Amino acid sequence: MDLKDQLKPIVSSLPELPGVYQYFDEEGTILYVGKAKNLKKRVSSYFQKEHDNAKLNLLVRKINSINYIVVKTEWDALLLENSLIKKHQPRYNVMLKDDKTYPWICIKKEPFPRIFSTRKVIKDGSEYFGPYASVTLMKTVLEFVRKLYPLRTCSLNLTDENIKKKKFKRCLEYHLGNCKGPCEALQTKEDYDYSISQIRQIIKGNIHSVIRYLKDQMDEQAGKWEFEKAQQLKEKLELLEKYQSHSAVVSPTISNVDVFTFLSDEKSGYVNYLKIVNGAIIQSHTIELNKKLDETPEELLLMGIADLRERFGSDSSEILLSQSIEAEVPDATVIVPQKGDKRRLIELSENNLKYYIREKQMLASLSSPKKREDEKLEQMKKDLQLKELPHRIECFDNSNIQGAFPVAAMTVFVNGKPSKKDYRHFNIRTVVGPDDFASMEEVIYRRYKRALEEKQPLPQLIVIDGGKGQLSSALKSLESLGLSDKIGIIGIAKKLEEIYFPGDSIPLYLDKRSITLRIIQQIRDEAHRFGITHHRKRRSKGAIQSSLNGIEGIGEKTAEKLLKTFGSVARLKKASLEEVSKIIGEEKARKLLNTLSQADGVSPKIKA
Repeated sequence: MDLKDQLKPIVSSLPELPGVYQYFDEEGTILYVGKAKNLKKRVSSYFQKEHDNAKLNLLVRKINSINYIVVKTEWDALLLENSLIKKHQPRYNVMLKDDKTYPWICIKKEPFPRIFSTRKVIKDGSEYFGPYASVTLMKTVLEFVRKLYPLRTCSLNLTDENIKKKKFKRCLEYHLGNCKGPCEALQTKEDYDYSISQIRQIIKGNIHSVIRYLKDQMDEQAGKWEFEKAQQLKEKLELLEKYQSHSAVVSPTISNVDVFTFLSDEKSGYVNYLKIVNGAIIQSHTIELNKKLDETPEELLLMGIADLRERFGSDSSEILLSQSIEAEVPDATVIVPQKGDKRRLIELSENNLKYYIREKQMLASLSSPKKREDEKLEQMKKDLQLKELPHRIECFDNSNIQGAFPVAAMTVFVNGKPSKKDYRHFNIRTVVGPDDFASMEEVIYRRYKRALEEKQPLPQLIVIDGGKGQLSSALKSLESLGLSDKIGIIGIAKKLEEIYFPGDSIPLYLDKRSITLRIIQQIRDEAHRFGITHHRKRRSKGAIQSSLNGIEGIGEKTAEKLLKTFGSVARLKKASLEEVSKIIGEEKARKLLNTLSQADGVSPKIKA
């Protein structure tokens, strides 16, 4: 790949040292940030050949200028790269997909510090612990430490000066036992700060040291015969031990360890992090990294390690990984355990990753019906060799009994679902006798001639309920309208559910479980049901006409109304003059009932 003239002096003068490079386009927009163990070798490699990845080739063609920053180590380069990506979010970089704002526990920098949860990290000297992926876990920790150590929740400015001037009064929290009243100097700053230091250890997971201290204090108070104070300490101890028993203890011999595992699919890489303190898991978090170019698993894993250790403020000197890496992590030993408790930690982390990916896929399918629709249509397009996605499918079915009352039905599916407002019935006009082929030819011609005249949307797929004969007849009409190469058309034969294509005598047999066959069967069954319903109505009308036709004053609509009221002609004959008169009036009722009686060879039922 050619190197632009303005870039040649920059690339040739790059140092062979660790660092970060930045690519910019003609408008000065940052395109990509990368790290390198050797800046000169890494940057030069972009311009030495045509790459397999189309996006990478496009990136290289857009590069108009290059900046670089030299650092001491490869790990420093990784941290700087991570920071610059977050700041600039270049188009061609891996993007950290973490759209949630996770909560933190904050110890506020102020006299008599408050402890509370927050989703905003403000650089004002306050301490932040987290973030907590589980809000429930964070609330449990907060409730626990507040129960163990009563602290103020008010936002009063408790400076020494304000307290000495007695500006504040005890509130309800004091009387409920949730606060010791530092606002009125009822609790010393030393005592309050000591509680904060104990809470800090608990949040960090260092429960053992707090338990030891409380036991020593309890023994000391008991030795002084201060049994009430000793009892209070004992209650705190019991709470701590109960809290510890609910922690995920993996091994008492493993302390201050970070665990990272990695899995990936076509679009993303996933990194899970477990933080182990004193044998217990005190933090678990998974991040997703969206791939953009040809990032290797190691590059994605390293990016995840850098981000998570920085985010959680980890200083663990031992890191357990699911795979080996070439890069060194400063002040930490990297191990890929093969057996024992540490290997079980890797397996636990990998299980967390698998659950995360599975849940993500499930939520995506539930929250994105359009995506599911598109997947179905893509499969149909592939199975049926269509030119376009079949967003609109129209299906036709003929119904007749020995040629009587021939009708056809059209059902419509839009994006794989019935669109009942678009269903249509057709009464066959030009065909005499039971001729399915000619009936299909008439209906297809009428439907799409009108669609063209009225500029209605055309379907991407037509389904014909029938085999080769019906399909050929439908195709004739499409050809006469100039639509045969614009709309996909298939036939489905009922016996073996064979799919026929125009001009191909060999049918396609789709897997019985395939989504394509299921949708074709559904629209075909809908057409059959819809057509049969219409056919029954026409037969009913025919039966009414044959019994009531020719009676003076009784038209088709009147006959329908009578049949709807009385249910059948037989019941109508038994009805009284008064009952029939309510429907059609006395004069018509008299003529109707007399005519029906005479037709049965009976004397007129109603006297004139």
